Amino acid sequence: MAAPSILAADFSRLAAAVAMVDPVRDWVHCDVMDNHFVPNLTFGPLVVKALRRLTRAFLDVHLMIEHPERLVPAFRAAGADQIIVHVEARHDRDLHHVLEGIRATGARAGLSVKPGTPLEAAEPYLREIDLLLVMTVEPGFGGQAFMPGMLEKVRLAREWRDHNDARFMISVDGGIDLETAPHARAAGAEVFVAGSAVFGARSPRRALAALRRAIA
Repeated sequence: MAAPSILAADFSRLAAAVAMVDPVRDWVHCDVMDNHFVPNLTFGPLVVKALRRLTRAFLDVHLMIEHPERLVPAFRAAGADQIIVHVEARHDRDLHHVLEGIRATGARAGLSVKPGTPLEAAEPYLREIDLLLVMTVEPGFGGQAFMPGMLEKVRLAREWRDHNDARFMISVDGGIDLETAPHARAAGAEVFVAGSAVFGARSPRRALAALRRAIA
């Protein structure tokens, strides 16, 4: 599945950007950053609410924030279908409780791991999630180069899932384009988040359609 990352779109023409990709998208990915967990600041529930009015797409909301549990209800109320939190944001908090809180709202629960975090850090939670997001760049900014070393983490996640009768999907985010997506697919990825490769193209619709063909 292809999930265009709305953060790479022109926010002065957000409705037009969504309309361009709506006929060929699977999901729409929303990157939420707080300038604490990652060194960038993006948007909050109001933008997700606006997106919900613009599209019927599955809204995949990635919370790159401290204390994600505080904003889960607001993002769900805004229209998020899936809410992803970072394993690195747990600190001393009970991440099981955070994931349960996401599901209690009716949303799907996802977990993300940064490039420098081993898969083992996520293993205690893998039976509780609907999606594992493997970051293939350092989170915080778009347009970064894909990190090929993360393919091994994708392979390990697929093997763990297969050997432990788990059901989470595997997503990749960062530097995903026509060249890198097939490698990620071969490693076991099923959801492909693409920002610059889609919205930085002359025709985002054609770029996204080409990406879908590349991962078919």
